[in-house]
Amino acid sequence: QVQLVESGGGLVQAGGSLRLSCAASGRTVSSYAMGWFRQAPEKEREFVAEMRKFGSNTYYADSVKGRFTISRDNAQNTMYLQMNNLKPEDTAVYYCAAKDRPWMVGAGAYGSWGQGTQVTVSS
Repeated sequence: QVQLVESGGGLVQAGGSLRLSCAASGRTVSSYAMGWFRQAPEKEREFVAEMRKFGSNTYYADSVKGRFTISRDNAQNTMYLQMNNLKPEDTAVYYCAAKDRPWMVGAGAYGSWGQGTQVTVSS
């Protein structure tokens, strides 16, 4: 099983940028499709971005498309989420996850999760 640890969150003004990291251990990030999710206070967890296991196919929620970029460094065994032009509505705890249950549907396919990192965007 893969263990995931996020870092890079913080407080930033609207229009600013942050880069989140997700360090993996136990298995390599290239072993799975990997994703980022977020959960704002009193809201359900929502999908942000995914990178497929093979190749570099990426998918984004409409709300972040064009502003966020998911990437993976196999040598560092780390996944990233570059977030540009941040908005107050991006404020949430961000989680990385490994799609290690591909027979499941939707978020249920993600069986391994990090502890989360807080991102706060001030207006």
